Amino acid sequence: MPRAIDGSKRKDHRKKILKLAKGFRGRRGTSFKAAKDAVTKSLVHGYVSRRDRKGDMRSLWISRINAAVRPEGISYSRFIQGLNKAGVELNRKSLSNMAIEDPVAFKAVVSTAKKAMEA
Repeated sequence: MPRAIDGSKRKDHRKKILKLAKGFRGRRGTSFKAAKDAVTKSLVHGYVSRRDRKGDMRSLWISRINAAVRPEGISYSRFIQGLNKAGVELNRKSLSNMAIEDPVAFKAVVSTAKKAMEA
C-alpha cells in the first residue's frame, strides 16, 4: 500500500486553528502550539459570555426602567409589583424600550401600576 506523505489531515487541522487565532497577539497568533491553547480558551469564554450577556441585558433594562419610574414618584420594585397586581404582562425589554422611545405610553403604564397598588 502506498505511503501517504502530504499529511493533509494534519495540515488542515493546523490551518483551521491558526485561522481561528488570526488577530491574536504574538506567538498566540502564529505558533500552532500556543494558538491551540488560546483558541480553546477563547471558544470557552465565548460560550460562557453568550450566556452571561442575557443577565447583563436584563440588568440594563432594570436600570433603565428604574431611572424612568423614579421621576414618577415610585420605585422599580413597587412598579413591578403594581404591574403584577394589574395583570400587565410586559417584559422588561419592552418596558425599557417604551421608556426610551415612547414616554407618553410609559407614563400610562406607570399610572396603571400606581392604581393597582392603591386598590
